[in-house]
Amino acid sequence: MSKKLTIGLICGGTSGEHEVSLISAYNIQAALDRDKYDVLLIGIDKSGAWFLGKTPEFLDNVDDVRQVKFRKNLPILLPQTGNYAGENLTSTEQSGNELANVDVFFPITHGKLGEDGALQGFLELLGKPYVGADVYGSAICMDKDVSKRLLLQRGIPVARYKLIRNPDELSFEDAVSELGNTLFVKPCREGSSLGVSKVRSAEEYQVALQKAFSADRKVLVEEAISGRELECSVLGNDSPEAAHVLGEIVPLREFYSYEAKYVDDDGAELKIPAEIDSQVSLKIRKAAVEAFLITECRSMARVDFFLRDDNTFILNEINTLPGFNNISMYPKLWDASGLAYPELLDRLIELALE
Repeated sequence: MSKKLTIGLICGGTSGEHEVSLISAYNIQAALDRDKYDVLLIGIDKSGAWFLGKTPEFLDNVDDVRQVKFRKNLPILLPQTGNYAGENLTSTEQSGNELANVDVFFPITHGKLGEDGALQGFLELLGKPYVGADVYGSAICMDKDVSKRLLLQRGIPVARYKLIRNPDELSFEDAVSELGNTLFVKPCREGSSLGVSKVRSAEEYQVALQKAFSADRKVLVEEAISGRELECSVLGNDSPEAAHVLGEIVPLREFYSYEAKYVDDDGAELKIPAEIDSQVSLKIRKAAVEAFLITECRSMARVDFFLRDDNTFILNEINTLPGFNNISMYPKLWDASGLAYPELLDRLIELALE
């Protein structure tokens, strides 16, 4: 029997998606085949401290995304970077030997400093293989403006938008004149609908700008697209493929917000498979693979689209570290396409080694 690989599963982080990351990590560690892998859990708390665990008891309240958290008194790997005195930490000394023994890192750290290239750069410095996009692809896809410009250059349709760098740069009246009566205001470099607002009035616009600029120095003001929300899972490195089955998100609230995705049980309905024409599905899957390559992705990405009534589509965004919780579309679409969750994890680890 070949030697088991040690997988360093990195979770948590300092972003607003901290809790979602913990749920994803719990599900991944539960599905990794222990006959093939030893699993080292590497947690990053909200202060930026790193610590270690080797069992699922690393986490508390794993059934509730609002309450999930790291256990107290875990051994420190790296001390916190901020002023917050992390209550989870003990003074136990740990060397870098734990990291040195990892064969493949599996970061499942959503959001800023987790999927924007920062963590990926650190893993590059360690000289270790890791799951997911590299520094380049991660940074490109986290920046909605940069990724949209690259996609437009290659003829893949995206929503019309204006990039602004201060709240006074674009008035509500000018935005409506150029983009339509209903607008979305969103931070340029943030994930999972965090800081996103749907606005229809000047008053809502001002509140939305304040919210978005509190999260990022670059903000997008975007047209609202009327259409069905479809998601496509892509897997691979230089020769990626899209899952045969597409999924559809049916928001039951104003739009598919962070709360609808992860907190509100009645926030949205998930349809797998999406009921669409087979030729339209093929075009969307081809566009997803092309977008994956254009934006320098590798390993995996979830590519989201809007499908209009006339069967034309708009690419909404590319997520290089999609969720792996119980309702996450990325693994569900591969499962529906014949690649079960444990085998998907095997494939992602193989791609990292490749």
